[in-house]
Amino acid sequence: MNRISLIRCALLLALTSAVAQAASEATLQPGQAVNGQAMSAGSTVWHVGLKAGDLVRGRVDGDVSLRLLDPQGRPLRLLIDGQDQPRAFIFVADSPGAYGLRAEPLDGRPGAPFSLRLEQVLARAEQQQSPPRLASPALAELAGQLAQGGDTEAFWNARKAQGTPLVERLPGQPQQRLVTFLWRGAQHNVRMFGAPSGRHEALQRLGTSDVWYASFEVPASTRLSYQMAPDVPPSDDRRVILATTRRDPLNPATFADSSGDAWLSRSRLELPDAPPQPWVAERPGIARGTLERKRLASDELGNTRDVYLYRPAGWRPGAAGQALLVLFDAHAYTRQVPTPTLLDNLIADGLIPPTAAIIIANPSDLSRQQELPPNPRFARFMAEDLMPWARQHGLSAPAARTVIAGSSYGGLAASYLGLMHPELFGNVLSLSGSYWWAKDGEEPGWLTREYVKATPKPLRFYLQSGLFEGPTILDTNRHLRDVLRAKGYAVEAVEYPAGHDYLQWRGSLPCGLVSLIGRPGEASSQACAEYR
Repeated sequence: MNRISLIRCALLLALTSAVAQAASEATLQPGQAVNGQAMSAGSTVWHVGLKAGDLVRGRVDGDVSLRLLDPQGRPLRLLIDGQDQPRAFIFVADSPGAYGLRAEPLDGRPGAPFSLRLEQVLARAEQQQSPPRLASPALAELAGQLAQGGDTEAFWNARKAQGTPLVERLPGQPQQRLVTFLWRGAQHNVRMFGAPSGRHEALQRLGTSDVWYASFEVPASTRLSYQMAPDVPPSDDRRVILATTRRDPLNPATFADSSGDAWLSRSRLELPDAPPQPWVAERPGIARGTLERKRLASDELGNTRDVYLYRPAGWRPGAAGQALLVLFDAHAYTRQVPTPTLLDNLIADGLIPPTAAIIIANPSDLSRQQELPPNPRFARFMAEDLMPWARQHGLSAPAARTVIAGSSYGGLAASYLGLMHPELFGNVLSLSGSYWWAKDGEEPGWLTREYVKATPKPLRFYLQSGLFEGPTILDTNRHLRDVLRAKGYAVEAVEYPAGHDYLQWRGSLPCGLVSLIGRPGEASSQACAEYR
């Protein structure tokens, strides 16, 4: 080879080396895509200049792996394993520097073509959650006004005039409404009890304004009561939320407000399509029964409790055709749910026969938790102490016209007592029964499994649950419903857009009574048509 040829070869080698060096030191910018082939040696490394905390997203397409190199060129981690399906990658830079991205061939597939795209490099300061989309047109309009330097005064003045929560129609969904619950002026947080989600819902803050909100799409027939808890102290104990709960000050509709105390009462939401509750209010000019409070001691349980005895007007002990209601949780069913008034009105309307009631109090919160979930000792108290005692006071009826009823744990207890003593209680009225309950160490749904195993009893059922109660209540009530029907029981099961709520139960209790012991006829069949 002559001297000119040698010079040409040297120049070609130098040019090839320079090209290879340039390729091996290529840089990649956000939004840029490159193509290549994965070689066993001399693979190209694309460099990305990063700051500490930068979030990097990208994608590789092709039968290759992708390795991340640290700023010193040392292998840091495998971002993409070419043997797996995922092709998108994401990582965070621990320190500043030029990180490397190197495509590596798979075994048996050298030279496979690939494409690499750097989709995003997001600085730490930009890594914050996007503000939630404002479903409420009224809030979206307010947000626009705030962005232009406006304030919230006109918005709150409108809320004072119209009341809260904010209710808006949904385009193309005539059976639904958008309901936005609001709070003004909290500093740190706001939680809501009784939300349609079934959770202790956290409200969002509208920017840095004094508006806190939570929006829900709900049926136009929704009924619920709720409380708000502003500036809840930080704690792992969810009961701490109760430290600040109160009714909504801009909602004039209240519930359980006999004390007039904003911290004890609740706010009420009843959308226009909610079924009526025509038996709740006292009516002038009708015959009214009497309510007597007595004390009953139990050697079996080792405690003493209040028992309320309601006798309707004209009640005659032992007379034919009369009925009896046995009901748990007297603290609620003599106050939030005015059971004597409900019975007065149902009887006056001719929907049920003359019906007396035994309304049983709990000696304490602890005793309620021990007695109402399936408890053989409590069942013996009911069968051997309470019912004979009530009979001595002139309150009794055949099992076929006796209803055992309750809500939550009380609904669970009613179904258990029906199973254990159908000779006393021929009708079970359960409102949001806690059928998730199980004995320690067992799966949820103990009582439902007991009904599966037991020979069918002469029982009829009315089961009610709320669509806002979540799977713990709603699904377990549906499971019991299906089991009972499969076993041949007569069951009416209804579900409402409501929560675990006495506001709903004061409408469900009378409809359950009409279903189980109502007098035959068109009036009775139509009385609760909207509740079915």
